[in-house]
Amino acid sequence: MLNKQPQQLLLWMTFVMSMVFAVWQALLNNFVIEQAAFTGAQIGILQSLREVPGFLAFTAVLVLLVLKEQVFALLSLALLTIGVGITGFFPSVVGLYLTTVLMSIGFHYFETINQSLTLQWVDKPDTAAFMGKALAWRSAAALLGYGSIWLVMTWAELDYVWMYAIIGCLGLLLVVFMASYFPQFPIHSLQHKKLILRKRYWLYYSLTFFSGARRQIFMVFAGFMMVEKFGYSVSEITALFLINYLINLFFAPAIGRLIGRIGERNALVIEYVGLIVIFISYALVEVAHIAAALYVIDHLLFAMAIAMKTYFQKIADKQDIASTMSVSFTINHIAAVIIPALLGILWLSSPSLVFYIGAGFAICSLCLAALVPSNPEPGQETRLSPLLSAKS
Repeated sequence: MLNKQPQQLLLWMTFVMSMVFAVWQALLNNFVIEQAAFTGAQIGILQSLREVPGFLAFTAVLVLLVLKEQVFALLSLALLTIGVGITGFFPSVVGLYLTTVLMSIGFHYFETINQSLTLQWVDKPDTAAFMGKALAWRSAAALLGYGSIWLVMTWAELDYVWMYAIIGCLGLLLVVFMASYFPQFPIHSLQHKKLILRKRYWLYYSLTFFSGARRQIFMVFAGFMMVEKFGYSVSEITALFLINYLINLFFAPAIGRLIGRIGERNALVIEYVGLIVIFISYALVEVAHIAAALYVIDHLLFAMAIAMKTYFQKIADKQDIASTMSVSFTINHIAAVIIPALLGILWLSSPSLVFYIGAGFAICSLCLAALVPSNPEPGQETRLSPLLSAKS
């Protein structure tokens, strides 16, 4: 039987989210091009719409007035599975916009509450290692999802409708199982039920903003480039995702432990220097295999973003975690709502410039990462904190 511990519930919820979302993401570019004849501008609009619920994640605090965080996380996960499950039934521009928004509401609320519960249920010394383990679970779930794509669409020769419906139903059944199997776990620090913006969290907010801006360029345009510029098929895109998640499956736990050893600042500097090189290379690449290698390295660097969450956990008051996770998701998505649509239009005339802009975002993040202290804690939120305290 499964271990009835809160960490186990976190891992299983992460598993279901990743399995269902991985299938949606892997099929998206081919589905929208083959079934709805999307252009770069339309995929940009779709991705902007997908990020609107993330921008509204601050409303999670209002939902927590009536629902416990654990219940809210499971309901959000159920909504995600339903949105993905019905995607194949609406192969049109408007239909895809609507199902994407529905799926995204569940996804973003779940991610907000999942991060909050993780920072509350896992002890600070263990958080980086646990998040690395959670990334490995995400990878294993995604591999199962990609395996199901091969089984349903290649071996059984069924179309997109069946694939989306099967994975959505499977995910929903697992959510029902978790809701009935796991007990209600206690929250040891009563969370604020209002929006909170604290000046001393400004560096975390800034890092979060630029993370959202950079992430969109990878999520939207790197994958779209593989299909539009290099002609990757569904099976080739799926193989690329498989490689990504296989690497994360084996290396993410080690990266989590590494962050615990080298500290948040060093981990973030490594991530951002790597991203600067990757984005510039995206702008220049003309060989499909090199583009694929860049995509894999880009995905691996995402694991280093654990450092941003553990940095916040170390500087935060426990009562602020749920509210700040909601606010930070909104900050993360301010750029995410705008950038895909604007850069989708720019993509029509200059795809390379889109990636140069991504490099610019990474440079801004690198400058901010230099301000993270060696031992972050309340009162030592940035390397400027002692100077500011002395002046005051």
